[in-house]
Amino acid sequence: MLRTHTCGELRTHQVGETVTVCGWVDSRRDHGGLVFVDLRDRYGKVQVVFDPSEGAEQHAKAGGVRNEDVLQVTGRVVARSAKDVNAKIPTGEIDIRSQSLVILNKSKTVPFEPGTTTPPNEEFRLKYRFIDLRRPRLQELIIFRHRLTKLIRDYFDRDGFLEIETPMLGRSSPEGARDYLVPSRVHPGCFYALPQSPQLYKQILMVAGFDRYMQIARCFRDEDLRADRQPEFTQVDIEMAFVEREDILRTADGLIEFLMKEIRGTQITLPLPRLTHREAMEKYGSDKPDLRYGMELVDLGEVVANCGFSVFKNTLAAGGRIRGLCAPQAAEKYSRRQIDDLTLFVKDYKAQGLAFFRVTETGLDSPIAKFFTPEEQASIRAKFDAKTGDLIFIVADKPAVTSAALGALRSRLGKELKLFDPNEMHFAWVLDFPLFGWNEEEQRWDAEHHPFCNPVPEDVGYFETDPGKIRATSYDLVINGYEGASGSVRIHDGAVQQKVFDLLGIPAEVADERFACLLEALRYGAPPHAGIALGLDRLVMLFTGCDNIRDVLAFPKTQKASDLLSGAPSNVDAKQLKELSIRVEEPPK
Repeated sequence: MLRTHTCGELRTHQVGETVTVCGWVDSRRDHGGLVFVDLRDRYGKVQVVFDPSEGAEQHAKAGGVRNEDVLQVTGRVVARSAKDVNAKIPTGEIDIRSQSLVILNKSKTVPFEPGTTTPPNEEFRLKYRFIDLRRPRLQELIIFRHRLTKLIRDYFDRDGFLEIETPMLGRSSPEGARDYLVPSRVHPGCFYALPQSPQLYKQILMVAGFDRYMQIARCFRDEDLRADRQPEFTQVDIEMAFVEREDILRTADGLIEFLMKEIRGTQITLPLPRLTHREAMEKYGSDKPDLRYGMELVDLGEVVANCGFSVFKNTLAAGGRIRGLCAPQAAEKYSRRQIDDLTLFVKDYKAQGLAFFRVTETGLDSPIAKFFTPEEQASIRAKFDAKTGDLIFIVADKPAVTSAALGALRSRLGKELKLFDPNEMHFAWVLDFPLFGWNEEEQRWDAEHHPFCNPVPEDVGYFETDPGKIRATSYDLVINGYEGASGSVRIHDGAVQQKVFDLLGIPAEVADERFACLLEALRYGAPPHAGIALGLDRLVMLFTGCDNIRDVLAFPKTQKASDLLSGAPSNVDAKQLKELSIRVEEPPK
């Protein structure tokens, strides 16, 4: 080894020892005789002192080092005087008095300092990710990710789960997001697909008798990106046989309890809170509500049914809804211009507009207040349990639009008004999602999750009468307004599976072609089984209080799915394309 100790481990009990450390120059200070260098590695920093009395050559060499040079230093550990102790770092009570200095590598002038408190823009940092990853905060996040992953493996290992790897090269599926395709040289014109999830294989593992499977699985989806989504991501994949939904929820509850205790030292109450999909949409307008604060949605249909405001009356007559929320003590915090901005915001969710009332001591203040009698204003205020100084927002539109617009508005207001403790973590289950959703554009039913999700048994009768009422035995774990995990009980009954295919317009022969290996496996003694997948990247992001998933990945892609460090994706030469029987056409300008 080139070192005897890391930069962060030396303490006073090593005083008098001769040690060798290696690391990067974090800073250098020349005090007109003594040269001080802070040497850094991922374990911490230590101060090295270069004294001319220890050798003129090494002292001169130390005077020439620059930030991010890589050094090897051998010297004696000495105690600092009381006045020189640096209580801000663990090694602040000692120095290394250098006896030998080796410059292992000189660094060019870095594009930015890893220790800067104002790092440059993200794209620039991603281009120089090898420098960016030297930043202490990013190193903390990557180390935390390792620790979280190990804890997850420990939890499932002690509970009898087997970690089994599934293929990265599989068959393209017509369901879900777009696949990333990999051309086959051996089979010209044919393609593999990178897995969007190990769904197919983990169900087959249940048929094969491996009743408790888990995997830290790499997954790929070619979809539009955002702050909490990447084209390649990692999930904690779980599948269990001979279980019901309750068994999956209990297993995941136990994992969250274990992680909170090990990572945060917090004991949480189990079972985790639960609400149905219908309750979530009705109260919060979202299937992944942030439950760290209230601000529930309220229906005003009965209250305003006979009011003088034609927009509300016409909406109700057309089968729409009048719903709203009350932002606590926000009346003075939002100007009319800011409310106009919020109106444009809800229009992104197809809302026609956004009505508002400022709650005053004498009533409701709004451009539309004149259309409501004092009694109606009092009823509106009572419905929201509104206090003087509150600000009421109302959306009148189709039921689904009121949910989408108010759910998004609630989330935005929660952040802007700082209605929650950012260090708090809140977990809850959302259950009983719809099994099918109506595709208005194509006038047909689509699977909301995937076509292998089991319906709630008592809803099977709705296949012939009202498919929109069929609930799925599915479940999402919601963490601070994010989907932290998602899963379902799988179909293992061939007759039920065919009912689903029939409703989706997939004939038996087409289903056998698309899902051949899974359907064949299910005909050979498939046990009841269920599963769930937790987003590992998102878990790390939430546990560490980050708001950008790229910060918890060593080598993330940009929002345009580019790797600025390596230059991927890139063109390949004609020879490679010819070997793969591929011809590339220039896209139209």
